[in-house]
Amino acid sequence: MTEQAKVPAIRFAGFTDPWEQRKASEVFQIVDDRGHPTLPVLSATQNQGMIYRDDSGRYIGHDESNEIGYKRVLPGDFVVHLRSFQGGFAHSQYEGITSPAYTVFRAKEPTSHSDRFWKHWFMSEHFIAGLSTVTYGIRDGRSISVDEFMNTFLAFPAVEEQAAISRLFDYLDDLITLHQRKYDKLVILKKTMLEKMFPKDGESVPEIRFAGFTDPWEQRKLSEVATFGGGHTPPMADPDNYEDGYVLWVTSQDVKSNYLDRTTTQITEKGAKELTLYPAGSLVMVTRSGILRHTLPVAELRKPSTVNQDIRVILPQGECCGEWLLQFFISHNKELLLEFGKTGTTVESVDFGKIKDMLLYMPSTVEQQQIGDFFAKLDSLITLHQRKLELLQNIKKSLLDKMFV
Repeated sequence: MTEQAKVPAIRFAGFTDPWEQRKASEVFQIVDDRGHPTLPVLSATQNQGMIYRDDSGRYIGHDESNEIGYKRVLPGDFVVHLRSFQGGFAHSQYEGITSPAYTVFRAKEPTSHSDRFWKHWFMSEHFIAGLSTVTYGIRDGRSISVDEFMNTFLAFPAVEEQAAISRLFDYLDDLITLHQRKYDKLVILKKTMLEKMFPKDGESVPEIRFAGFTDPWEQRKLSEVATFGGGHTPPMADPDNYEDGYVLWVTSQDVKSNYLDRTTTQITEKGAKELTLYPAGSLVMVTRSGILRHTLPVAELRKPSTVNQDIRVILPQGECCGEWLLQFFISHNKELLLEFGKTGTTVESVDFGKIKDMLLYMPSTVEQQQIGDFFAKLDSLITLHQRKLELLQNIKKSLLDKMFV
């Protein structure tokens, strides 16, 4: 570390002293305190630090008689665990015991060091990337050489500045957790409502309906309420098909959310000359891609677009509401993939010819519109919280880069 690197790019007002640089072995000490089998067992996690094993949601078979040899962990301690090369060192808020295979360490002078300051640093991308210099083994067998880590240099400010920094990142973590919970609840709500607002197999009415709708849903072929289209790849050897292009061209890698308003690649008017420009409101379905091992991606175009040969386009007609049809495909994703997925092919694909003739239950156009509007608003809320969450995560990442050295 150079002299110039001993102060961070961003600091709280009032702090001007350069950060100290010490070997990790001067700041921390390894502890090996055993013989406390009555303490609760702690498990190491990548994102939550040390948690009670009973709260981990996983059953881990073990011999309780061996717990006499487990290592004691105190609040403020750090644990080097099997996944530290991916998630950093696990911070503990709890007293307990953990696997004897792990290394436990703590500050030599707790009054001079904020464990929460070090917690944020030890879980940062920058620190984890630096662990490669003290890591041995390959792939999932990688381990941290604690002895080598103890010989590396760490930079830190006075404890007062450490406390100010940790308070900021604790606050950011609380905000991130809050928005993550809101996002998760909305995703669960949508999943539940999709299950209840579309009829189950063998039924012609859903469990939940908007007031005023009582008629049974009618069975129709998809080909009776929609038309279909496709596309191809303009010759890539001709740069005039792509350079400075502005026409959206959808490929399988673009269909990652329910709504699509941008593409990885744009093509020129020349490249689009022999392609159909499909209007906004059309649905695009991935019919050939490795992603079909897991899911059947479908999205609604928000802007006019062309497509390549791995995409099929569904254009709702007349009494069919596009937003409702989109939610139908989302709600029946697994069943459709199971029924129409092709087996024994080199690349995963679905039989779109059969999808065109599939039977589906449909309500009146008015009820379709209400259902479609409901889920569109729910999707907007989910997207809003997802963006807030991503923004907070990016802010935290940026500040970690600028407030540590």
